Amino acid sequence: MRIRAFVILSAINAMAVALSASAQARESVRFDEYPAGTVVVKTNERRLYYVLGDGRALRYPVGVGRAGKAWAGTSFITRKVLRPAWSPPREVKRDKPSLPDVIPGGSPRNPMGVAAMTLSGGEYAIHGTNNPGSVGGFVSYGCIRMYNQDILDLYERVNYGTRVVVLR
Repeated sequence: MRIRAFVILSAINAMAVALSASAQARESVRFDEYPAGTVVVKTNERRLYYVLGDGRALRYPVGVGRAGKAWAGTSFITRKVLRPAWSPPREVKRDKPSLPDVIPGGSPRNPMGVAAMTLSGGEYAIHGTNNPGSVGGFVSYGCIRMYNQDILDLYERVNYGTRVVVLR
């Protein structure tokens, strides 16, 4: 009886997580602040906008840089990778020395999730996450974190050279 109750509670929890994720998933919104094709990240909102044009954009929830790690500026997408491997930057490795030098793509421990798009300068990326609970928070060392299904959607929409504007 206890096992059956556990299975039922697990299923209910899974449905609740799916419903809360879908309630916060990407949506089409009014947005006419930038030209079509631009990616705009509003860190104070913890939202990323992909501008469609005609006064519309797709809005995605994101995780952004935590206190002292947030940044603002204009960049461009310079690289797109599916199932990226991840090497912790020096600052991350210093704070978490037990991390391996490389976490292979596809590993559930890989913080890049299913896809990543590197921004010019190479220090930051827009990427998925294997920790969906971190989306919507001030959680990263400066990268923009998205649900895996959302990074795959954005990945298909943008090209190399796409302008990325990060605002506080």
